[in-house]
Amino acid sequence: MGWVEIVGFVTGAVCVWLATRQHVANFPVGIANNVVYALLFWQSGILANAGLQVVYLVLAVLGWYWWVRGGDDAGRLPVRRTPRWVWPVAVAAVVVLTVAIAALLTRTAESVQPWPDAVTTSLSLVAQLMLGRKWLGSWAVWIVTDVLLVALYVSLGLYLTTALYVLFIALCVQGWRRWSRDLRAAPQPAAVPA
Repeated sequence: MGWVEIVGFVTGAVCVWLATRQHVANFPVGIANNVVYALLFWQSGILANAGLQVVYLVLAVLGWYWWVRGGDDAGRLPVRRTPRWVWPVAVAAVVVLTVAIAALLTRTAESVQPWPDAVTTSLSLVAQLMLGRKWLGSWAVWIVTDVLLVALYVSLGLYLTTALYVLFIALCVQGWRRWSRDLRAAPQPAAVPA
């Protein structure tokens, strides 16, 4: 465990904690975390997860914009239920991305675990995009992803990062509960007459 993993642990924990509270500062803290983990994962040989950090950085900028300006009249974006159409699209995206990333890693890179690297990368992309839209279901996807990442990081000896992802699972449960409560408390739009 080196300083890079320690900084990644701290910035990651703070980022997810802020996200559970719908605090927009989760995005700049998350961007710092992305830079740190890109370096750590590259050094550890899980190249898709390293590349994922660059994509996260782009999604963080987009999510930051959505959270601040993506609501009604370019206002703050509220928590929303995940639209039904998102689930089959998300599953299809994870399958296609996993196969494509695993094929790429198997043929062109020296990823130490191409399939686990690919599936966790694909799930993470979907979860991050859903989080950026403030869809409640993002927390469920994050929980599944984090459980798989715990197994991957243990196998690589990244024990502090493993502990961080165990903490992430607990924070995701907390985020799901908080966002659910906020969604229930939000004024519901008036029904449109038939």
